[in-house]
Amino acid sequence: MQIKKNKLQEGQISKPKLRADKDAGIIFLDENTELHGIPAEAWTYKLGNRSALEWILDQYQETKPKDPTIASTFNTYRFVDHKEQVIDLLKRVCSVSVETMKIIEEMESLN
Repeated sequence: MQIKKNKLQEGQISKPKLRADKDAGIIFLDENTELHGIPAEAWTYKLGNRSALEWILDQYQETKPKDPTIASTFNTYRFVDHKEQVIDLLKRVCSVSVETMKIIEEMESLN
């Protein structure tokens, strides 16, 4: 897995995207950062009805509460503050997903 970082103009803040192109094997984290080389097997390992990678991308989305009081008091989550940890988590989950699918395929071939 490779990290590709695009250059931002000075003072520009990168907005989170947290979406994936499964066919191309790319995860778009924000306007500045992309993860390339995600194997197709990583998307086939499912937790319920979606892959583990999709679950992570969904959980780290920024959302704004509708209630203005809650938004002003408790809306402190920003993806940029956790970006490096999310990249590390995605790498680890990708590896585990691929290895798990290999084990499942080996077990199925034994039957």
